[in-house]
Amino acid sequence: MADDLSYARPSFRITTVPCVPTIARAVAAVFFFPLALAAQSSLPVAADSATGVRRAPLKPVTVTATRSATDVRDVAAPVLVIDSLKIRSQLSTGLADLLRSESGVDVVGTGVNQSRPSIRGQRGQRILLLEDGMRLNNSRRQQDFGEIPSVVDVDQLARIEVVRGPASVLYGTDAIGGVVNLITRMPAVGDADKLTGRVGYQYGGAGTLSKTSVTVSARYASWALDISGSARVAGDYDAPAGRYGKVKLSDNTTLRNSGVRDQNVAGTVAWRASEQANAFAKYERYAADDAGFGYVPAALIGGDQTLIDIRYPRQEFGKFSTGVHLTALGLPVADQVDITAYRQKNTRDLAQHIFALFGPGTPKGAGIDITTANFTDITSTGFRAEASKVTGKAIVTYGMDFFSDQSINRDTSKTTIVGFGPPMHQYSGRPQVPNATLTSYGAFVQTDFRLHERFSLIVGGRSQQVESSPKATAGRTDLISNHSNGTRVYAANAVYKLHPNASIVATVGRGFRSPNLVERYYEGPTPEGSAYQKSAPDLLAETSLNYDGGIKFRNDWLTADVSLFQNDIRDGIMTTPTGAKQGTLPVYTNVNVGKLRAKGAEFSAIALIGQGFLAGANYSTVKSTNVAQPAVPVTDTYSSKTNVSLGWTQPNGRLWAEYAVRRNGEQKDLIATASPVGPSLPAFVVQNVRAGIRGWTIGSMRQELTVGLNNIANVLYTEAANATFFRPEPGRHLVLSLSTTF
Repeated sequence: MADDLSYARPSFRITTVPCVPTIARAVAAVFFFPLALAAQSSLPVAADSATGVRRAPLKPVTVTATRSATDVRDVAAPVLVIDSLKIRSQLSTGLADLLRSESGVDVVGTGVNQSRPSIRGQRGQRILLLEDGMRLNNSRRQQDFGEIPSVVDVDQLARIEVVRGPASVLYGTDAIGGVVNLITRMPAVGDADKLTGRVGYQYGGAGTLSKTSVTVSARYASWALDISGSARVAGDYDAPAGRYGKVKLSDNTTLRNSGVRDQNVAGTVAWRASEQANAFAKYERYAADDAGFGYVPAALIGGDQTLIDIRYPRQEFGKFSTGVHLTALGLPVADQVDITAYRQKNTRDLAQHIFALFGPGTPKGAGIDITTANFTDITSTGFRAEASKVTGKAIVTYGMDFFSDQSINRDTSKTTIVGFGPPMHQYSGRPQVPNATLTSYGAFVQTDFRLHERFSLIVGGRSQQVESSPKATAGRTDLISNHSNGTRVYAANAVYKLHPNASIVATVGRGFRSPNLVERYYEGPTPEGSAYQKSAPDLLAETSLNYDGGIKFRNDWLTADVSLFQNDIRDGIMTTPTGAKQGTLPVYTNVNVGKLRAKGAEFSAIALIGQGFLAGANYSTVKSTNVAQPAVPVTDTYSSKTNVSLGWTQPNGRLWAEYAVRRNGEQKDLIATASPVGPSLPAFVVQNVRAGIRGWTIGSMRQELTVGLNNIANVLYTEAANATFFRPEPGRHLVLSLSTTF
């Protein structure tokens, strides 16, 4: 059993505690004895090996699901780990490219900037996006649109971890559907002084993407530094001619406003004070111009003059974070302590141009034209601290966290009615969301019991308080009081080893999500311009009860797992009609509904088949329903998804190639009038091929070249979440990347 515990927490082999620096003991004692609480945010990890040679199925490790480095096979929660080798070989332009081929996850949005993750049918604010364990979500996003992962450059990533299912005990609000943790490189502190670097270029035929990136890493004594930057330009891409449901494109068609111009810079300093104390500080900045949601003119897909053009003329994101990691403390209340803090600022301009016809009974061409401009400045401050203690056959992890979002908003709009004589204009400077603050305080405890060499049980709970506080705002005369949601959640995870190679896993637990500032206080035309939305300040928090069960298997040549799940969300927030009208527009508002249910199954396998070949396959299905009204669909995701791949790697790891195919099954759970595609989304098949060469040198510099062809058959299709406004994916296009390491 001692071996099991030391594996779970390698740094906890503490029969005799070394002489820990006085400052480390003092920091831990001052912080933990008064509070008896703490919490952790995982530090970034060192980059993977440059060779990337794989001779056996991977044994990935996760920190997101358990807050300690644990073999995925020994974790009950369904966890997906994407390492840096796969990130590079996939020629990814963002997180979305990496998720399309994975089980249980999907993509919302289009283009290289506006794509976001979906997990088991949940999306937007029901998915918690983290960077190195710290929140990227903010409370000023629409419910269906969480923070864009593009604020973290994929070239900075060491790996990506995805927890499929609620994780609110460890992470609090927003983790009701799942967690995506973007884990960046941590500069490695070592004994030998060293200077290294990498220069890369990436080309994509979709939108003629061009990206240049540079990374420089230095190591000196007990210090290490990593600085990286990138610049990217992507134009509007073309979808191919073809038919998809009722939509027929007779020629290649441009998805307008699907490009972006963006830049990303980041710098991290790491310091090893001793064998037991490490610290880091990091600054990063992201800026994007002309990023749009993308649209095809309605007339080209059998529609009328309707126009929905939504874009961000400018977005800026800046973040400073710092943390300390202390081990082998030997304190009565803690063996290990992690403390992190961050401050991030997100400013963005949002511009919308909406035109919609009034329809039958009105003059030809009569309609409403709405142009709006929004400026949002949101500053987020967060703190997380965690302690761990080994006690007999258990590892106790406990902690606290805090974050506060301060939002400042300005809005202007111009509404024009045409078709009834001279155009009628109406102007407004009324903010759609008042200036407001959302603050969260949470505390949690989790215990990992190693009850038997074959059986382990993790139980935990959290208490959290989330408060929304509107401020006096010019243009908003309505009086809105403060609102608070207090929630307690729990979870239990069990792993039973049937055999050294096979385990049964099961999880049960509650998650929650507090309404954000937009859901409570937004009042104005809806983003697509077809309705008017009233504020709903008295919304309750969403809570969920999730069940997961499955089997995990791994031997020397095969890794496989299968899981079944059901996630019931009570008081789920949905936008529903009130029956009233605001001018000519129907009025909608957010309400809590009885129960939303998502259930499904997932399977994945990777097998070595000899001669350097590696085969992979996964399958997932998900169905979401409103339990009180089961005939009414509540989400837009795939019904089933199958991925199959076959890869080959030269014995020395230099040459490699991969063929991959994805099939999305027909999705029938659609409202017939919601999408120009028709009453169902047809099945589609997409094929990609990639190949590369690693490790060849020019002088002392190591080269890596990867080339790929995406959508080989030039198929017209759209991801399920993008079908309502029919935003199709790119046609056949070439992608390549070239990097030099010194």
